[in-house]
Amino acid sequence: MIKFICLAFSLLMTMSVSAMTLPQQSAVQGGVVIVPVAVGIDAKPVVQYNKRQVMVLKQNEQWLAVVGVPLSAKIGSQTLTVKSAGKTTKISFVIADKAYPTQHIEIKDDGKVNPTNYDMKRINGEKAIINAALEHWTEGDVALNFAWPIEGRVSGLFGRRRVFNGQPRNPHSGMDIAAPIGTEIHSPADGVIRNTGEYFFNGNTVFIDHGQGLVTMFCHMNSIGVKAGQVIKQGDVIGTVGMTGRVTGPHLHLGVSLNDARVEPRLFFPERDEVSGDEPE
Repeated sequence: MIKFICLAFSLLMTMSVSAMTLPQQSAVQGGVVIVPVAVGIDAKPVVQYNKRQVMVLKQNEQWLAVVGVPLSAKIGSQTLTVKSAGKTTKISFVIADKAYPTQHIEIKDDGKVNPTNYDMKRINGEKAIINAALEHWTEGDVALNFAWPIEGRVSGLFGRRRVFNGQPRNPHSGMDIAAPIGTEIHSPADGVIRNTGEYFFNGNTVFIDHGQGLVTMFCHMNSIGVKAGQVIKQGDVIGTVGMTGRVTGPHLHLGVSLNDARVEPRLFFPERDEVSGDEPE
């Protein structure tokens, strides 16, 4: 049986707000949708979306699926597969279109826009390492009380359609925060360092696993101060701001991945004053 749910806003609004911190909902491409999937049972349901396991949390007596929607998702009905109490059901939710703006960026090093065949071998090899970190699943509790990793001006917004040196490229999968080289970067929440590395486009990078498919990504760092497998607490220093990889100036690229979908980071963080531009990438 397929149940059609338009985000179940009315149900969610009646729940106790003291139970847990949840990300903001945004039912668009690159957004996060919170869908009730079961009620009144002890056993945690197993939920999948696009063949990826989805975060499931319990609030009062209600089990909630916290779903990351990729930027590439088609507009309209999306389907979750829910296994609970020995039964498999389908639950649908709806996402709307969002017109992300276009960002034009000039890169002095054309090799960062049009890599050589030699560089492409490196890039393709790095993809598997990056994907493994973003796809990792750790069962258990989830740290959702996020705090901003640095202070600074928001210089690049999530979802912008990017044009490098006149050539269209993939949308911006995170947000950029401009800050001086050497600025300390703090972990936004408790977690485990899933991996670190130095990559062609992303430069020095750290991945933090916060549980149940929620991974934060920090790119273009000057220095890395943590190692894979290290357990960290909110506020711990993980490294410093830099301008490594494909950049036009010093900044932190902050990414959030949920069930292997890159989503709007601001949905997880406290509201802040923003001044956005098209400067660092």
